[in-house]
Amino acid sequence: MELNGKIALVTGASSGIGAATALKLAAAGAKVGLAARRIDRLNQLVDQIKTAGGDAIAIKMDVVDQASVEAGVSKLVQTYGGLDIVFNNAGLMPISDVETLKVDEWHRMVDVNVKGLMNSTAATLPHLIKRGCGHIVNTSSIAGRKVFPGLAVYCATKHAVTAFTEGLRLEVGKKHNIRVTSIQPGAVATELFNHISDKGYRDQMEGLREQMSFLSGDNIADTVLFALQAPAHVDVAELFVLPTDQPW
Repeated sequence: MELNGKIALVTGASSGIGAATALKLAAAGAKVGLAARRIDRLNQLVDQIKTAGGDAIAIKMDVVDQASVEAGVSKLVQTYGGLDIVFNNAGLMPISDVETLKVDEWHRMVDVNVKGLMNSTAATLPHLIKRGCGHIVNTSSIAGRKVFPGLAVYCATKHAVTAFTEGLRLEVGKKHNIRVTSIQPGAVATELFNHISDKGYRDQMEGLREQMSFLSGDNIADTVLFALQAPAHVDVAELFVLPTDQPW
């Protein structure tokens, strides 16, 4: 896909992978809707994009709230006249053993990582179908392929994202000419660790930074653009991206 002039929605755009991808999409000529709850961060990114000659708008959106998602997508479509690319990237990763019964964290992960992605898919898919083409990219994880202690619920959500993404590809690829991609990063330097309330696991995850060279948000953004810029007849269905020195 040629990105110049395309219209893209990026959820979880206020930091990390989402922010990096939004910046690269805009630099490639796409018009970008930056969606997240932290509108102040989004406005700063919009200013950065416009200063560099790009085009973007900030959309205050909580992916858990279906009405918020629908309103945000409508704002984007009304502003730019359509939609071509959807990057479902919003997610949370609190870590704890199941026996600690942090049920509120479990439900929040399911709400954001699974239901939130489904909400944004439901709000955007009709616009892509109407266009007769498009590309949906969903952020899964190495945790969508493997299971780790302390990450039982997070892994369950990311396995769900991987399965949903593949099912969606099978349903809309040939029928509606919509490509669907699952991005599955390994260790990435993002704000995900900030969500960990269990001190032991947080210290453990922070300690990983001394064991390997984490990927950057830019590295994953480059991966997303690689999938988006593939020839029209090519659907890069999955991309598993790890630091060279990640042993698991």
